[in-house]
Amino acid sequence: MTNGNSVRVVAAGDHFILPSLITEALGRELAAEVREVTLGWPLEPFGPVAEVTEASDAEDELIEALAGAQVLVTQMGPVTERVLDACPGLRLVVVCRGGPVNVNLDAAKRHDVRVCYAPGRNAAATAEFTIGLMLAALRRIPQAHDLLARQGSWEGATYYTYEHSGLELEDLPVGLVGYGAVGSRVARVLCAFGARVTVYDPYVHHHEIHGLRVPTLDRLLRDSRVITLHARLTDETRGLIGARELALLPKGSVVVNVARGPLLDEGALCDALESGHLSSAALDTYGQEPLPPDSRLRTLADRVVLTPHLGGASRAVAEKAARIAAAEVGRWARGEPLAHCLG
Repeated sequence: MTNGNSVRVVAAGDHFILPSLITEALGRELAAEVREVTLGWPLEPFGPVAEVTEASDAEDELIEALAGAQVLVTQMGPVTERVLDACPGLRLVVVCRGGPVNVNLDAAKRHDVRVCYAPGRNAAATAEFTIGLMLAALRRIPQAHDLLARQGSWEGATYYTYEHSGLELEDLPVGLVGYGAVGSRVARVLCAFGARVTVYDPYVHHHEIHGLRVPTLDRLLRDSRVITLHARLTDETRGLIGARELALLPKGSVVVNVARGPLLDEGALCDALESGHLSSAALDTYGQEPLPPDSRLRTLADRVVLTPHLGGASRAVAEKAARIAAAEVGRWARGEPLAHCLG
């Protein structure tokens, strides 16, 4: 709380959530002195920084910017123990993401720093991207485009033969692993297409589900021609879909992952694609990012659709994240309860 004084805020944005978007959103909420910093993501990949799992490697830059600041609004700024130790005046961190994976929460608690985040900011964008990748994989759209536009070949017409033509969503059994903000939106869109949707999510109990809920993951896999992953990455879900699980899918099935790469065993996926058990896969996230040059997935271009973690990349997401973050800063400055706070 500021007792009527102007709040000193560092807007540590990047090339997606621009610092200017944060500053503009803050201006609609409160009087603030804003210092803008631009971190390198996504032109520079994020990764582990000290003890936090996903952040820009910019501890020194952040410490310098936070001198005298009370509030940090960021997406990829590394809020490590070292940063917190160096910034004793910091009282609030607002992360413009669905979870504060770039914040050492234990250290923040010890330093009496409140931590907020922006749940649901990219749910619509990620759901739409999931449907786009699914359609691209089912109908071989990128492969046909590459043959015609890049190679000048009409050979993509082979995808009109019965043997090589794709599947349509109407009446197709599609299984959703996870039914949170993204999965539930994907289910609604799939139902509009006329797909036969099944859902596996042991954490959803009292919720309207668009589709048929199934009691086990194995049941969902056996009954689905397409599966799409929407679970959070935890110790429990890491490697959730491996060789055993992929073998349960009917021959010719399709796997879509726009959630987190480590949910899926990429080696097992490549084996299933190479053997012909799976017809195709569409991935936006990977076990290692950027995708290594020697990844086996790169050798399967005729059977995979690969995108560089773009599911949440829409202008609306950046603008929404800035608004959600600014609203939290406004609530904090006015002494109101915070909406999305972990401590």
